[in-house]
Amino acid sequence: MSKKRKGKSRRKGISNLTNTILSILKKERNQALNYKQIAAKLGVNDASSRNQIIKKLRDLQGKQEIEEVERGKYKAIINTEYHTGILDSSAKGSGYIISDAFEDDVFIASNNINKALNGDEVEFYVYKRRKRGKLEGEITGIIKREKSEYVGVIQIQEKKNFAFVVADSNKMYKDIFIPINKTFNAEDGDKVLVKLEDWPEKADSPYGKVVKVLGKPGDHNTEIHAILAEYGLPHEFPYEVEEFANKLDTSITKEEIAKRRDMRKDLTFTIDPKDAKDFDDALSFKVLNNGLYEIGIHIADVSHYLQEGTVLDDEAYERATSVYLVDRVVPMLPEVLSNNACSLRPHEEKYTFSAVFQMNDKCEIKNEWFGRTVTYSDARFAYEEAQAVIESKTNDIPKEVSLTGKAYKTDQTIADAILKMDELAKNMRRKRMSSGAISFDKVEVKFHLDKDNNPEGVFFKTSKDANKLIEEFMLLANRKVSEFVGKQSSKKTFVYRVHDEPDDSKLANLQGIVSKFGYKLNFKDRKTTSASLNNLLKEVNGKKEQNLVDTLAIRSMSKAEYTTHNIGHYGLAFDYYSHFTSPIRRYPDVMAHRLLQHYLDGGKSANEDVYEDKCNHSSNMENLATKAERDSIKYMQIKFMQDHKDQEFIGVISGVTDWGIYVEIISNKCEGMVSVRDMKDDHYAFDQDQYAMVGRNTKTMYQLGDEVIVKVKNTDLVKKHLDFNLIGKNED
Repeated sequence: MSKKRKGKSRRKGISNLTNTILSILKKERNQALNYKQIAAKLGVNDASSRNQIIKKLRDLQGKQEIEEVERGKYKAIINTEYHTGILDSSAKGSGYIISDAFEDDVFIASNNINKALNGDEVEFYVYKRRKRGKLEGEITGIIKREKSEYVGVIQIQEKKNFAFVVADSNKMYKDIFIPINKTFNAEDGDKVLVKLEDWPEKADSPYGKVVKVLGKPGDHNTEIHAILAEYGLPHEFPYEVEEFANKLDTSITKEEIAKRRDMRKDLTFTIDPKDAKDFDDALSFKVLNNGLYEIGIHIADVSHYLQEGTVLDDEAYERATSVYLVDRVVPMLPEVLSNNACSLRPHEEKYTFSAVFQMNDKCEIKNEWFGRTVTYSDARFAYEEAQAVIESKTNDIPKEVSLTGKAYKTDQTIADAILKMDELAKNMRRKRMSSGAISFDKVEVKFHLDKDNNPEGVFFKTSKDANKLIEEFMLLANRKVSEFVGKQSSKKTFVYRVHDEPDDSKLANLQGIVSKFGYKLNFKDRKTTSASLNNLLKEVNGKKEQNLVDTLAIRSMSKAEYTTHNIGHYGLAFDYYSHFTSPIRRYPDVMAHRLLQHYLDGGKSANEDVYEDKCNHSSNMENLATKAERDSIKYMQIKFMQDHKDQEFIGVISGVTDWGIYVEIISNKCEGMVSVRDMKDDHYAFDQDQYAMVGRNTKTMYQLGDEVIVKVKNTDLVKKHLDFNLIGKNED
């Protein structure tokens, strides 16, 4: 029997060692490392690996890519410029960085993301080379985590004495490791809120602890609370805040009335949604002897009750806004204020903060007054009731409307007031539009819910004359208040609501898409841009592509925000604009009230830096609330579609990507995806130039805006994802 010859054992090389060492030294560029420290970071300790590292360090030193700063200790030679930006990650662990330093987003491969998570502010550098036509880079440091809490489903590994939480968000590319003693007694399969605590150097997953058990996935309240928790939004008030609010003196006193302008005898009424519980604005109307109209815009005086330095004010500031989900409102203020003391309910006296204007039939303002008032609401109208008065053009008041019956405030007087104010509002709107304002009247999706909050039907909320009447007078108050402060001889700090001009590249993208539907836009200057956008929105009204075009047009605009630095409001065509009219549900309005009163009292300019920080916080919270609201609508749409799995629907292709087409159902605005893998009648490929999916053999084209017939394939309430099967094109 012959002996087997001993072959030489092959030395196993460390893959991609050059880039790995450079990446480590660049990441630790303020610290010199030796070969042992680098080996430890690589997780190797055998002699062969150490020798490879030593040899590679010498090679890199010879190529002048690193330098030996002490005996055996090396640093990277930095010829690279470092930048900062925000990471937008994907489920696969790769992502893009959005940075002011580059016009295009910078691609980050999963092996270069270096434990950064979606939304994090990061430091990075960009390679000199480009891959696939994209800028590509590597993250070298995390400046600030965007969030530390995630919602997900816990998977308990009892035998292994640990658990993992699989995050609901498809932006979280790692499961979260939970030691068994930090599961908060959650059961396997529970939906939980988890807080990140650490991410050890050699660990593949971040470590965390469960801080709240939300319930079982798919349960209605669990999912709604999960939406709030995902964005760090509360669903109840702390005990001490409720207790403080309940002890407030909310009575109307003679002493306080004496400090205010008494407008209780002026005809005053509210117009709000039918199901509204908080009425934070009212209108008063009076014809003066000189023929002018005196119109008061009366806003709940929230700042009278919300005193700075109290737990109530601290809580309101942290929330910054009320959150409107499909089945509930999460208010900024406790109910004793939002629905009672500060709500301008009919037949009740209230403390208000008012903007009072005297104007003629041409809507020319002849006099204006701002200050604290006391008012009495004579009637409460739902939008539908006010609309009935406007459409009938008669003095008939709907029977449902409750009036005081006082002689000088007859039904006829209130009807006359509504009709005249509608006439003035239309005049103001015409002026606004001719000045370059853009008319975004996007359809809102609403649901008919049963007693268990299950969706029985979908309906669309549109803006009619009664809505626009209120809108125009609120816009007037917001504009004039900010003008009053902004135009004073010495600069005064104030909270503005600003809206920058749209980005040229976004407008060009909009042009490219709407041209597929036969529409043209003119971006020669500001006036032609706003005129053509308005014309586009008018032309698509009532057509199958309306919601798609409305959405794309809104996305082409800059995002409105709060700031102390006034740049005007592009969409409204106002040089000065603030939020003043909704302090029950928006903290910036409370700040505007406080500042306005401070300046009316002759106070000096407030600290700009302090208010700018508060503005940034308010803008961030508004953004989170908007995301939560959208998620709740998406959740309810999917819940609605669960009961319609056997039904075929006509939809419009609202998006086309490499992985499939998105379809929005015309009858209910529910959007789902048809995966390209499920389009089995041909091999389809994405044609970016035509915004289409094209069949290789049949040349069948599914293009943005096409009408198609779809059927529900799958509904996932937890992931808020809706999948369709494509039946074919709608040929009718």
